[in-house]
Amino acid sequence: MKCAIIGHGKMGREIERILIERGHSVELIIDEDNAKDLTPENIAKVDVAFEFTTPDTAAQNVETVLLAGGRVVCGTTGWLTELPRMESLAEERGGALFYASNFSIGVNMMFRLNRRLAELMNPHKEYDVKIEETHHMWKKDAPSGTAITLAEGIIEKLERKSEWVNAKPENDAQLYIESFREGMVPGIHKVTYSSVDDTLELKHSILNRRALAMGAVVAGEYLADKRGVHSMDNLF
Repeated sequence: MKCAIIGHGKMGREIERILIERGHSVELIIDEDNAKDLTPENIAKVDVAFEFTTPDTAAQNVETVLLAGGRVVCGTTGWLTELPRMESLAEERGGALFYASNFSIGVNMMFRLNRRLAELMNPHKEYDVKIEETHHMWKKDAPSGTAITLAEGIIEKLERKSEWVNAKPENDAQLYIESFREGMVPGIHKVTYSSVDDTLELKHSILNRRALAMGAVVAGEYLADKRGVHSMDNLF
């Protein structure tokens, strides 16, 4: 698989290492200093582009790849108002888009457990629900994309309301979210159900960026011969 990496920060470099380990080639690396090299001609030379940049640049990068009919795996969060347009563009231009708020296999298992737990807890109105997420001090968006995905899963299954903190609901259902930014933490997410009598927690901790980068590379391998819009649900 011939690959492009858009964003050569910590995640981009980790993805590069794993691609090489797995026998793939990195044909193009795009960063701030050579953003002009993200051209249709260069995109045509690769099978998949991996986009891990910032909320301010992600949509433009994804759009550039899709306009050229390319395939892109994107893990940048904080730009989701543009996602429906990018999904339409992938279909219209014959490209492929794989977006996930978190590429960790463990986190995506947590998403599924989270939805099932919300179903089970739905009859028990005495429990309040809260999401906590902690990331490194350089993460720009809060709450994280992972926390929002967890919230959406709970809102989908839990037929009651509480109050949002630091987040805006997509509908009138609501949920507590607390965001923390500290140290070098790759990512900790916790869903808590609390009553006056007991507490139930669902928690996942990422130990290093390799967990995220490996999931992204596996997603790229999956996407390499596909068109259209894909997600971790398709991968699983």
